[in-house]
Amino acid sequence: MRTALPLLSLLAVVTAAATAQTASLAPTPPMGWNSWDAYGLTIDEADFKANTLVLAGIKQYGWQFAVIDEGWYMEDPFGGTPEKEKFHLDANGRLIPALNRFPNAADGAGLKPLSDWVHAQGLKFGIHLLRGIPRQTVKAATPIAGSTYTAADAGDASDVCPWSEDNYGVRDNAAGQAWYDAMIALYAGWGVDYLKVDCISDRPYKISEIRQIASAIQKTGRPIVLSLSPGPTALAHAEEIGKYAQLWRISDDHWDVWSHLHKPGEGEFPMGTLQAFDRLAAWNPYVRPGNWPDEDMLPFGSLTPHPGWGEPRESRLTHDEEQTEFTLWAISRSPLILGANLTRLDDFTRSLFTNKDVTEMNQIVTRSSNSPAHGENIRIWTASTDGEHIRAYVAIFNVGDQPTELELDWASSSSLKHVHSVYDIWNKTQLPAKARARVKLRPHACSLFRLD
Repeated sequence: MRTALPLLSLLAVVTAAATAQTASLAPTPPMGWNSWDAYGLTIDEADFKANTLVLAGIKQYGWQFAVIDEGWYMEDPFGGTPEKEKFHLDANGRLIPALNRFPNAADGAGLKPLSDWVHAQGLKFGIHLLRGIPRQTVKAATPIAGSTYTAADAGDASDVCPWSEDNYGVRDNAAGQAWYDAMIALYAGWGVDYLKVDCISDRPYKISEIRQIASAIQKTGRPIVLSLSPGPTALAHAEEIGKYAQLWRISDDHWDVWSHLHKPGEGEFPMGTLQAFDRLAAWNPYVRPGNWPDEDMLPFGSLTPHPGWGEPRESRLTHDEEQTEFTLWAISRSPLILGANLTRLDDFTRSLFTNKDVTEMNQIVTRSSNSPAHGENIRIWTASTDGEHIRAYVAIFNVGDQPTELELDWASSSSLKHVHSVYDIWNKTQLPAKARARVKLRPHACSLFRLD
């Protein structure tokens, strides 16, 4: 005779299963490329393929996801309104690719041919969505595929993203769930592996829609990584959001500025590298397999031809600042999502993306922490692996505007009792395994050491 589980025990089992599934979808921080920083709303099939081919050429360093950001369904991304942008929709009101930009999407193929092509390169395919339902879909009361509902039953005209007029929000009801089920089933059928959903983790925080989307993904049976934006996601939501998504933004949009000091009430756009140190440290307790607090894309190299913010340009970050940012994201186990136009990579930026010691560190360390500072303008992060032979990493950052130097004791700066080998990763130099070392740093520069 079977005995029913008590309700609390049943909930615990369900929660544990959801946690295990979340971890299996992204066991390590996602690494890839996203079109927004270089192309904004304008990415098309030819440019996406050109960048993806470059990404495929460096996939041995851990790069995996090729992601089309916002606007792939707009016939005219410069139109300014949904009507003038001419959204492309299927018979059930779901967004489909604009054929003038994605010609292989013709005859109802959607983005499946492009997804298949990405998979043939040994990579995974992602797209961006704004939460909700296109306004014209709701106004037309379009039937929701696979249900008896219409978009008018699911859409909430009083719930509009404060920075985009494209969509209405989705009601927390059966019709709303049916909408997300139908939409995400379409994209799963295309072979989507990564879904970035916007206007959902902050301004406003929409936990009801996050749950609906996660449920819809699970129903497809396809392992789709869920990324939520924008930030800053509130720390108070950390455990809750981690049940449904694999990564979520912890800051507003991060761009190519070292420091942007914001006045009270002005928000934090754009987020600077300097401010990211404290944000990553605050979120560090919530970093675990399947849960990767996301400090946003890396705006390095060529931000052309149509960046999502500002004029076309080479990144304003200096080489030292790019190296510092890449090191910080990597050692803190933030996702590594490239924002550069990969077809126009300069030698220095390429050298960052193809340093296997750095990308490997991001993927293999199981613990990281923000150590006590050795002075006002010094930040130190440490990280280590598990197992019989523990490997440790120490990153030292000079966030000040003047050169500095300091002395480090390796034993107290790492989890290793005995250090047999010290390797300077960025200078690619083996150092004497002395107990102490002298480190000199230029303004906004860093050093990164691997200890065995």
